[in-house]
Amino acid sequence: MSKTALILKPEKYGSALSVGGSEVTVLASQKDTAGQEFTYQAGEQGLGPPPHSHAWDESFFVISGSVEISCDGKTEMCTPGTLVFVPGGTVHSFQYGSDGGEMLEITSAGGKAAQMFTEIDAESPADPPDFAKIIEIMRRNEVTVP
Repeated sequence: MSKTALILKPEKYGSALSVGGSEVTVLASQKDTAGQEFTYQAGEQGLGPPPHSHAWDESFFVISGSVEISCDGKTEMCTPGTLVFVPGGTVHSFQYGSDGGEMLEITSAGGKAAQMFTEIDAESPADPPDFAKIIEIMRRNEVTVP
């Protein structure tokens, strides 16, 4: 698949997906870029994935609110403007802070994040989230959950 320049405006994004109570909008998938994936993620206090790892690199850029991010044995409260890079294979997790938060997520080529988020939205109820089903879907998409 060859790569071409891409400009996507908000009216071209799909609907927000419900992922364990968080809102995830796929801005660009591998299908769009022939490589990286870009998502917008937002959630209320305490929401976020359990510790996990996957083969692809992942970066988070905090846009608003706060997000407590644990990565490689370190945990930090991240505020707007914070960039976090998570190399593939690194165990990590996050939880939105007391005021909720918003982030841009960027994955490296070969990731399955957009596919996984779409499957979670389609197969797991939003309220209340079925975390056992979510973990099953994560594992199906090559995510390791200890």
